[in-house]
Amino acid sequence: MNPWLLWSAVSHTARLSTALQILLFLPLTLATLSTQAFLLLSLLLSIHSLIHGTLILLWGSNALSVMQVPMHPFLLLVTFNAFSQSAPPWLAIAVTWWGKLLTFCGPSYVALEGLSSLLFAQKTGQIGRDIADEAESYQFVILIAAAAAFVAAAWWIVIAYPTAATSPLSSTLLGVALTAFLFLVLIGFRLRRTNVVEASLLALFLAYNVWLCGFDQTSFSDPASSYAPLLSNILPHLQTLVNFITNTLPKPVLVALLYRLSILQVASRILPTIGADNWESDQGADDGLDDRPTSIMTRILLTYRQLIFVMVYSHLLLLDPSSQVWWRWANIMFTLFLWAVELLVSPDGDDVSVKWKVD
Repeated sequence: MNPWLLWSAVSHTARLSTALQILLFLPLTLATLSTQAFLLLSLLLSIHSLIHGTLILLWGSNALSVMQVPMHPFLLLVTFNAFSQSAPPWLAIAVTWWGKLLTFCGPSYVALEGLSSLLFAQKTGQIGRDIADEAESYQFVILIAAAAAFVAAAWWIVIAYPTAATSPLSSTLLGVALTAFLFLVLIGFRLRRTNVVEASLLALFLAYNVWLCGFDQTSFSDPASSYAPLLSNILPHLQTLVNFITNTLPKPVLVALLYRLSILQVASRILPTIGADNWESDQGADDGLDDRPTSIMTRILLTYRQLIFVMVYSHLLLLDPSSQVWWRWANIMFTLFLWAVELLVSPDGDDVSVKWKVD
């Protein structure tokens, strides 16, 4: 077997194992111990991820992915041992401040998710426009796909409405969001600064957030009441572990985490392409591209993505269901506000912004 393929398989398996450990260990600690223990594990994982990302930045070896695999079980054992008895006062103060930091960073996560979603929709709209310019048959396919997206978004909102609009305030917010979206679509078409691809993707984004606002929270059980001993019988323990994974891991949190991390990853790939032509004309095609601010930002995001993963996941787990709902509404309104600013304020003569509009 090719050694490169073998090492690549080992490295990817190690990365997958790391992600699964974080996904399982954090809610396990929160459910079986306490919020303070959860915050300690989150803090330890964040410090480890910060060191790991810095080593990747300085060293850049794939061996780091394999070397960090045993660290997460070790940190979990450290957390369980620290809270097996009364925790020291300094430790309680440290985890309390860490919890405050996670809460303080909450609005930035929402803003980044909305901005990244808008950026992805605009980039996809630009690609769709370029494809449609090649042949009329492509235009027909794109129109059919956009129409299907609009229909799917409308159906998604309709089935989510009974659980998402359970109060007069939530019903009002849904009506405001839908009305604002329709007006922005009409304004964008009138000013020729958007297209059906971009609008359909934002409709799906709106429907996704409305669906999360009404996600059923009653089906999740408390694992602490049915936690099986580890050493008495391995089969009941494994059965309890499977039950924990399938029934207790917060599915809305996992969906939100997957979307938030994915859209941030996609946006980090899109950022270097914004204004690339202007930069090349100013700096030269082969000079200074890696020094662009967007390229530097992308490098930082990709290097410390594990730290972002831990912090975003920890913040989502700390939110109670009602808080998650209001953050969803804030995300919808913030994204619509950004889109309105982008549609109405973008100068007509700016070469960079014209690339993101309809010709």
